[in-house]
Amino acid sequence: MHRTIASSLRIYLTPKLIGIGLLGLASGLPKALITSTLAVWMREEGISLQNIGLFALVGSPYALKFLWAPLVDQLPIPLLEKLLGRRRSWLFLMQIGLAVSIIALGICDPHNNLLMMAGAALAVAIFSATQDIVIDAYRIELLEAEEQGAGASMAVYGWSIGALISGAGALFIAEEIGWFLTYAIMGCLVFIGMAASLWAGEPARINPARAKHVGEWMRTAIIDPFQEFMQRSGWLITLIFIVLYKLGDAYAGVMTAPFVIDLGFTKQEYGLIVKGYGFIAGLVGAFLGGIIVHRYGMMRSLLISGILMMLSNLVFIAQAWIGLHHGMLALTITVENLTGWMGNVVIVAYLSSLCNVRFTATQYALFSALAATGRTWLSASSGFVAEQSGWEGFFLISTIIALPGLMMIRYLPSSKQ
Repeated sequence: MHRTIASSLRIYLTPKLIGIGLLGLASGLPKALITSTLAVWMREEGISLQNIGLFALVGSPYALKFLWAPLVDQLPIPLLEKLLGRRRSWLFLMQIGLAVSIIALGICDPHNNLLMMAGAALAVAIFSATQDIVIDAYRIELLEAEEQGAGASMAVYGWSIGALISGAGALFIAEEIGWFLTYAIMGCLVFIGMAASLWAGEPARINPARAKHVGEWMRTAIIDPFQEFMQRSGWLITLIFIVLYKLGDAYAGVMTAPFVIDLGFTKQEYGLIVKGYGFIAGLVGAFLGGIIVHRYGMMRSLLISGILMMLSNLVFIAQAWIGLHHGMLALTITVENLTGWMGNVVIVAYLSSLCNVRFTATQYALFSALAATGRTWLSASSGFVAEQSGWEGFFLISTIIALPGLMMIRYLPSSKQ
C-alpha cells in the first residue's frame, strides 16, 4: 500500500496526533525525576554512591506494570468515568497522583528523609507506570489503523521531549531556583497530558459487560486477553518475533559507550556526539518511521527498518578501523540513532496493531514487556562476546544476530494494514 508523502505528512497535523504527542510528553516527564535528575540532586547533597545505586530499584513498577494492566482495562473509576470516560478518568486520577508524588519528592530532604524520599520516588514510579498503561491504550484506541505509525512517531517525539525537560531542563532550572520549586514545576507539567486528552476526546471502545462475581471478573480481566491472542493464527511466531526484532540493534547499543571510550574519545566528546548528535538524529528517525508505516504499510515497514537497523551495525566496524575520528563518530551515531529510533516507531506501531480493543491495556503491556527482553536479558551477554571477539568481531556478530528476527517477517500473520 503506497500513499503520497504529502498525505503522510498531513496526518501529523491532526488534533488527535498532536494530542498523542503531548501525552507522550507527559509520559516522558516522570522517569528522569526518579533516576538521573534525582541522582544528581542526591550526589550534590553528599549521598553515598551505594544509596544512589539502590534507588534504581524504585523503577521496578515500569517492568512489572503488566501485572495490574488488567485493572486499567476492566475497572471503572466511580463518578469520573461518567464525566470523562474510561481512559481519561484513569488518566486524570494517575496525573493527580503523579503531581502530588512529584511535589512530595521535591519536599524531601536527602539527608534527613532518605527513606521518605525513596517512598515518594516509588509512588512516582507507580503512578507513572500506570499512566503509561493508560496512554498506550488511549493511543491505540483513539487512532485508526492507518494512523498508528504516525501515532507511534508522535509518542516517541513527545516522550523524548518530556525526558529532555525533566533531565537536562530540570538541572538548569534547579541551578537557578532550587530543587523544590523545580520538582513543583515538573509536577504541574504532567497535566499537559490531561489537557491533551480533553482536546482529543475519549476514544470509542467496547466496554465489557459487568461481571456478576469475582471469578467471572478474573476470567474477563486476566484470562480472556491472553486466550484471545493465543487463538490467533501464528501467535507463537508473533511472540518470538517481538523478542527478536530489535535484538541486533539492542546488542550493539549496550556496548556503544564502552566502545567509544575504548577508542580514546573523552566523556565530554561522548556526551556531545553520542547524546547531542544522537538525539537529533533520533528525532529525525522517529519522524521517518511514522512516514514509512503510513506510506508502505506494516509488513514492508518492519522489513525496511529491520534491514536498516541491521546494516547500521556495520558502520561501527568502519569506526573501529578508522579509530579516533570525530567526524566518523558523528556519522556512526547518526546512522545508528536514525535507524534505531525508526525501528522503535515501527515496532510500537506493530505492537499497537496486534491489540484487540477489548483488551488494549493488558495486551499492549504484555507485548511491550516482551519487546524489552531483547535489550535487557538477551543483551546481557554482549560484554562477554565483545571481550572474546574484539570490537570488529562483536559488531559483525551483532549484525548476524539481527537476521533471525528479520527472516521471521515473512511468516508473520498478515497485518490489516
